[in-house]
Amino acid sequence: MLQVKNYTLSVYSTNSFLLLVSLAPLETDKYLDKMGRVFEKRKYTMFARFAKMAKTFTKIGKDIAIAVKAGGPDPDTNPRLRMCIQNARAVNMPKTNVDAAIKRASDKDVSNYEEAIYEGYGPHGVPVLVECTTDNPTRTVANIRMYFSRSEGGSLGTKGSVSFMFDRKALFKISSVGLNKEETEFELIDFGADEFTWDDSTNELIIQTPFTEFGHMQKALEDKKIEIKESSKVFVPTTHKELNDAEEADLLAMIEKMDEDDDVVAVYHNAQ
Repeated sequence: MLQVKNYTLSVYSTNSFLLLVSLAPLETDKYLDKMGRVFEKRKYTMFARFAKMAKTFTKIGKDIAIAVKAGGPDPDTNPRLRMCIQNARAVNMPKTNVDAAIKRASDKDVSNYEEAIYEGYGPHGVPVLVECTTDNPTRTVANIRMYFSRSEGGSLGTKGSVSFMFDRKALFKISSVGLNKEETEFELIDFGADEFTWDDSTNELIIQTPFTEFGHMQKALEDKKIEIKESSKVFVPTTHKELNDAEEADLLAMIEKMDEDDDVVAVYHNAQ
């Protein structure tokens, strides 16, 4: 009798031949149960990745619609549309999807999207900004109010209630390969850069500028023939609030609900 991984083989020998008589499972139920759990975990991870990718593509599609409505369908004359296309490349969004989004946005009958910022306090008094893109503000504000009110002590605030605790910034991600650190920083400071983050593990440089300098920095990098891998406009907190593990879990639960909403682009807070 021989044992092969996960099976017991019973054999008889006749002269120089082996005759297989039975192939019986060895702890088959336990093995299949384990494999089933592994498959379910992989399936969940796969679907979660696909869902995140779909949401990212949807967000970029909305950004493209807003950019085209504001500045036309030609990226050569529309800096905002160039930014959207750069971000689409960064997440491997197919070119056919990008072209289709530009074509749809050029249609006069397509829905008009609006950008909106909602402010409030999340669980345990954490200030929160919710950035949205929507074609139905009434629906969106009702949903955002619900997410706040269903959290642990959260509530939707009025305009200006928490935004004073954040600075609007622009971020640019470029390749750092072949760049001289001192020379690059010295040159880009003249175009509004106020912070540099060099990541040696990915060979990338993240440049931060005030929000108002976004166009200035974008043009400077393009003029210098430096490819922009990705760019964004974000809110950076000026103060921070310490949370324990339980409080942090309450905040993350609310943010996860918001992130599942197709109208929500980003959620900002100052918790540490």
